[in-house]
Amino acid sequence: MTWEEAVQHFRSQPQNSQLVTDAYLEEDLVRNIERFSSSEEYIETKNKIYQHQGKKDDLHILDIGAGNGIATISFALDGFKVTALEPDKSNTVGSGAIRKLKEHFNLSNVEIVEAFGENLPFSDNNFDVVYGRQVMHHAHNLDGFVKELARVLKPGGVFITTRDHVVSNEREKAEFLKRHPFQELYGGENAFSVEQYSSAINKAGLHISEVLLPKQSVINYAPWDINRATLELKKRLSPLHKIKPLVLLFRLFILARLQRIPGRLYSFVAIK
Repeated sequence: MTWEEAVQHFRSQPQNSQLVTDAYLEEDLVRNIERFSSSEEYIETKNKIYQHQGKKDDLHILDIGAGNGIATISFALDGFKVTALEPDKSNTVGSGAIRKLKEHFNLSNVEIVEAFGENLPFSDNNFDVVYGRQVMHHAHNLDGFVKELARVLKPGGVFITTRDHVVSNEREKAEFLKRHPFQELYGGENAFSVEQYSSAINKAGLHISEVLLPKQSVINYAPWDINRATLELKKRLSPLHKIKPLVLLFRLFILARLQRIPGRLYSFVAIK
C-alpha cells in the first residue's frame, strides 16, 4: 500500500477523525494550511529560525520531505523563499498537493522538486535553512542523509528537524512500530535513539545548538497542550478540582509519560 492509499484508508475510518485532524491530513488542503500556519508548533518553529538567523523574510528554506505542503506553504505565505523536496507525486499527500496549494495561494516563491533527501539535486552551500518535519526518522542511511542535508546548507545556516521519533532500545522500537497506526498499512515508519540522531548531526559537521525534549517544547507536543488537558481534568474532577495536589499529580504523570513513551518526539536545532 502506498502512503497515499494508507492515508485514504485511514481517513475512511470514523474513529480516526481526530488523528487525521491532528496530523494535518484532512482532505481539505487549504484547511490544513490555515490550521498549521496559525498553530503554536509553527509559530515556535519560526521563532527558532529567527533566533539563529535574525528576523528576515528573505531566507531561503529547503523543506525536506514536504508531504502535503503544510510547512512549505506556511513559510511561503510568511514571505520566505521555499524549495519543497517531496518525492511522492500524490495530489493529496505529496508534490501534487503542494502544486495545488501554490496555485490556490498564487505563490511565486515556492519551487517544488521531486527527489529524495539522500541525493539532493542542489549545489553546496545553497540554503539558509534546512527544515524537516517528521522526516529524519525515515532515513534509510541516517548518517548519509544528514551529511547530504548539511552539504547544501550555507555556513552559518540553520538545520532544524522536528518531531522525530525516539526510542531507547530495540524493544522500545518494536513496541513503537506495533502501536503506530500507519505501520501496518504501509510499513514506512522508523525510530532512532537520541544518540544516533546526535551522532549523525555531529558527523555531518553541524553543531547542535538545542535538543528539544518531548515535554520541553510545543513543537513536540502540539496540538496537545498540558494546560488545556489540566483544565479538562479540573472539569471532570469538579468539585474535586480545588484539591490542587490531584491536578499537580496529573501534570507530573503526563510530563513523565511524555519522556518515556516509545516513539516519543524530539526536535533538533543545529548550526553549520
